Amino acid sequence: MMALKTSHGLRGRLLRHEPMSRHTSWRVGGPADSLYIPADLDDLVAFLKQLPANEPLHWVGLGSNLLVRDGGVRGTVVMTSGALNGLSLLSESMVRAEAGVASAKVARYSTDHHLTGAEFLAGIPGTIGGALAMNAGAFGGETWNIVHAVETLDRHGELRVHLAADYEVGYRHVAGPAGEWFVAARFRLLPDERRQGKALIKSLLAKRGATQPTQLPNAGSVFKNPPNYHAARLIEAAGLKGAREGGASVSDMHANFIVNQNGATAADIERLIARVQAEVHKKSGVQLEPEVRVMGEEAV
Repeated sequence: MMALKTSHGLRGRLLRHEPMSRHTSWRVGGPADSLYIPADLDDLVAFLKQLPANEPLHWVGLGSNLLVRDGGVRGTVVMTSGALNGLSLLSESMVRAEAGVASAKVARYSTDHHLTGAEFLAGIPGTIGGALAMNAGAFGGETWNIVHAVETLDRHGELRVHLAADYEVGYRHVAGPAGEWFVAARFRLLPDERRQGKALIKSLLAKRGATQPTQLPNAGSVFKNPPNYHAARLIEAAGLKGAREGGASVSDMHANFIVNQNGATAADIERLIARVQAEVHKKSGVQLEPEVRVMGEEAV
């Protein structure tokens, strides 16, 4: 670990050749050339303003919903988790959360302030930045259903605010202004007049614990649900529960989860993803589309 040159006026931490396996929920991934953990949003703005224009730039939150290949990542990775952690009440019905805040923390914060509508975020194992980027959902709720506005940052360090209407949003799909990354969201919620939010979160987490392999390294749901189908049911119908490639296996508890059972590599997981796709297509004719993002290069 080393600090960036103080002449740049930066307060964050720069890690060279940092194994991404330390920063992903699957616990796999080769080294990033550089990984920067900003001190806060102002520090991130300053960092981007001094970054060379041709430097490849990647963004990572808690590293869930992400597969980093064994050959690592060229360029610079910005880690928002533990850095962009601002969480505040803007009004009686508006919560602002920065991109590095865990989604579950926003759910709890909202109920603590007697607001409802964000409880489903407790079931999303990632950060607000990732939830915004893919319109993450759980238990019937989707992130952009409660977004009022977002704050973004481009690679030149310019901050902007956009209304939710500026984005095209669908199932695990978000499209908006190019070359900008989410750094915060403003969520419009409703009064929890019956004070049922905490009980709802408790029940959702109990359901998650009973149906998902939370005790083993995983990245959440691997595949999107195709129209009129459930990915997990298609995978199970293809006889793939427990299927293995190296140290990676399809969870016996939930077939849309691939777990790192025994020292898996990213290549093991990627092979298993491809095998599941091929066998489900052969069995049902349905082509499963991954919702996990793949980053980096294969090992040489």
